[in-house]
Amino acid sequence: MIIRPLLCLLLGISLGSTQAADSKPAAKSASTAPKWKKLNPQTPAGFTLKTLMVEKHPEHDVELYVYVPEGEGTWPCILDIHGGGWKARQVEADKPMMERLAQRGFVTALVSYRLSTEAKYPAAIYDCKAALRCLRAHAKELKIDPDRIGCMGGSAGGHLSGLTGMTSGLPEFEGDGPFKDQSSAVKACIVMAATQDLVAANTGKKNEGALLFFGANCDEKPDLYKSASPITHVRPGVPPTIFIEGEKDTLKIGRAEMMEKLKALGIETAVHTLKDAPHPYWMSDPWCAETVEIAAAFFKKHLGEPVLR
Repeated sequence: MIIRPLLCLLLGISLGSTQAADSKPAAKSASTAPKWKKLNPQTPAGFTLKTLMVEKHPEHDVELYVYVPEGEGTWPCILDIHGGGWKARQVEADKPMMERLAQRGFVTALVSYRLSTEAKYPAAIYDCKAALRCLRAHAKELKIDPDRIGCMGGSAGGHLSGLTGMTSGLPEFEGDGPFKDQSSAVKACIVMAATQDLVAANTGKKNEGALLFFGANCDEKPDLYKSASPITHVRPGVPPTIFIEGEKDTLKIGRAEMMEKLKALGIETAVHTLKDAPHPYWMSDPWCAETVEIAAAFFKKHLGEPVLR
């Protein structure tokens, strides 16, 4: 007598609706839902994948992996900041997305920043800023227009992408890395599936990932969490910023409030929600393809097209 009610509870149906659970339309819906499909990187024809050393550290060498077109001209550039809870290196998983974006008319790059297991915050944001300065320092050989660079990232990388965009022009986020004669500013920013208010998300909670990243919880160092929150730094002059989220993902705290702050300043923003998409959707089709469509249109609007010779 206990088994049937428990089974119904697990299936999410009432005791009086067992026929609906067995109906053909429901089975069809389940069978047609997109399935996770792992994507593997493969450098596209017409591009060379180059590796640049940004800065050596005892714990990890910060590097850039750059897809450079083989043609002659200058291209706008997109820097990707990978996710992984700040503690896992997921550069390879983001490569397929950046390869496809490269084919849309961009130099694309991925930064391998120091993880929380290697160095505490603000090491990661310093590395992202140093990577942008490095791209500009090597702009000629990479065929980059240094005045047309944007950034994007998902999950932990979405937090860092948002923070990179919102702190453009703030010297306290630059760190002591190389290429100090170059700017780390970006002209456009995409945040994928990432919380933007770390104080609201972590007050009164014990988040092991955040504790590892910051070396303290939010109740112990609220000012640190506030400073590391992209929403804190929304102000006139920050770049247009859009958000891409998965329908099946969890709520990203601070995203809606950050959009309101951007709108109030007249700064372009929008949210794109991908149907049936889980976390991290950009690593799988069909959502990687959808993400590339959205990102390419946004970056072309704000970074422009290649100038070919």
